[in-house]
Amino acid sequence: MEKRIKFSGKNELSLESFEPAAPEANQVAVRTIRSIISTGTELTVLHRNFEPGTNWERWIKYPFYPGYAVVGEVTKIGSAVTTLKCGDRVVCRTSHASAFVSAADLCFPVPDGIQPDMAAWFAFAKIASMGARAANFGYGTSVVVIGAGPIGQMAVHWALAAGARPVILIDTVKMRLDLACRNGDVIPICAPIGDALQGIKEVNKGQLADVVIDSTGNASIFETALTAATYRGRFVLLGSTGKPSEMRFPRDFLVRGLTVVAAHDGHEDAAWNSQKIIPLFFRLHQSGAFRLDGMNTHHFKPSDCVEAYRTAFECRAETMGVVFDWQ
Repeated sequence: MEKRIKFSGKNELSLESFEPAAPEANQVAVRTIRSIISTGTELTVLHRNFEPGTNWERWIKYPFYPGYAVVGEVTKIGSAVTTLKCGDRVVCRTSHASAFVSAADLCFPVPDGIQPDMAAWFAFAKIASMGARAANFGYGTSVVVIGAGPIGQMAVHWALAAGARPVILIDTVKMRLDLACRNGDVIPICAPIGDALQGIKEVNKGQLADVVIDSTGNASIFETALTAATYRGRFVLLGSTGKPSEMRFPRDFLVRGLTVVAAHDGHEDAAWNSQKIIPLFFRLHQSGAFRLDGMNTHHFKPSDCVEAYRTAFECRAETMGVVFDWQ
């Protein structure tokens, strides 16, 4: 029997047995190698840290099978599949499980030379790419990213790859800032956003940022975060909060002429979608533009899933990538 992680209710999780279906004509069966916890989304779901009536409440139904970043090896192919073969390593947006069946066109080949631990970051890169598109930055755009978690780390990489400078990363956890600095031309500010405004000006020729990307999903900082954007600047809300009633706009919001854009994983179209973004992420990683040195701080066996989620929740100052090893 195969195994998968299940949330059966608030603060209730376990590893359960299941029997996956056989692949249909356009599907493949995959044996999982690694999967990585989305600490923001999955902990919000596990702890039900959201208000009634939100999209979170409409989405979350128990039992809930968490996860969306999986690396595996194809073990069977359907009769109509021509793009993949047995033995291919692929990534897929599916839940934490030892094996799964997926449509072949939702599985993306992992290039040779990319280790499974690194390939698992494809999903965070894809989500952050939607924020990058909404930000519309380019050479010389000054960018502030608030929140140095997995999505914020990837948002920084997209900004750097687009030629934005300076790229300033704000968080209260020094370890997370240090990881970003190890992997790119990032200016860190270790402070709450309200205390970081002067620091932004000091490194940006006396100006606030052309673009601010908030990757935190923390409604309580929204009002202050908006003040980090310059006059007629652009603010990208990349983190989905579970408590929208706590979001407030600063008093001078209209006078300053800010543009606020929401970016979401599902905002795909013909020009910008997973089929383009994921291979691009792999190419950028191979070229050194998306360095991921030291990003996976913790590895767990799936049988230790309770401890894995406890660690992700209680040890934010020590964790980044929290990985399940299914081999």
